[in-house]
Amino acid sequence: MSRFDEQVAIVTGAATGIGYGIARRMASEGARLVMVDIDGELGEQSASEISARGGDTRLVIGDVSEQATADAAVQEALAAWGRIDILVNNAGITGIDGNIWETTLDEMDRVYRINLRGVFAFCHAAIPAMLERDYGRIVNIASIAGKEGNPRMVPYSATKAAVIGLTKSVGKELAKSGIRVNCVTPAVVHTRILDELTPEQVQYMVDRIPIGRTGEIAEIAALVAWLASEECSFSTGGVFDISGGRATY
Repeated sequence: MSRFDEQVAIVTGAATGIGYGIARRMASEGARLVMVDIDGELGEQSASEISARGGDTRLVIGDVSEQATADAAVQEALAAWGRIDILVNNAGITGIDGNIWETTLDEMDRVYRINLRGVFAFCHAAIPAMLERDYGRIVNIASIAGKEGNPRMVPYSATKAAVIGLTKSVGKELAKSGIRVNCVTPAVVHTRILDELTPEQVQYMVDRIPIGRTGEIAEIAALVAWLASEECSFSTGGVFDISGGRATY
């Protein structure tokens, strides 16, 4: 048997980048997937690629910051398979780099809605189904910026710090249940999320990594796969660094 045989996973931001890597990894280990993304064309392509490899997938197109999208993903999982075992809140944006006095409130709101409100919405929608079976694994993708703060990236750093706080709070709320809630704090991983940033901002982040390179999507997916498994039984509310040595606490 594979690690996730008969288990059902919802992965947000699953059409590309880290989310797609996580979805592929979970499908390769037997998980049935609800892939969520705002990009319908890319979502269809990515879901088809995983299906062609033998994965059992469903696709929900929508904005993760809207509760209706979260509700639709949960209903899709329950209608297709009657259960939700895993939720990976991966969808996120960096925002446009700039000093705080150059950043508009609209930009702050845009980043907040995807990076934090989306995580809240999907936890809010999925946890009741997990509680019914007294089992679940929630993995939130935060960032090392949420621990250390990146200059010229206040909305991103602040919302990723909030994801860490949310993870710790929800982990404690559910600690007596069979649900485990953890987050991952990667350093920079080269995906299209970096397209909003200047090359100088990206280089600043890479220069702070002692290993001297960006992380690989497959490396993040491997850590998430363990956190999403039954093996992760005594860690909850935890923050798991995958930062190439950048993390200092």
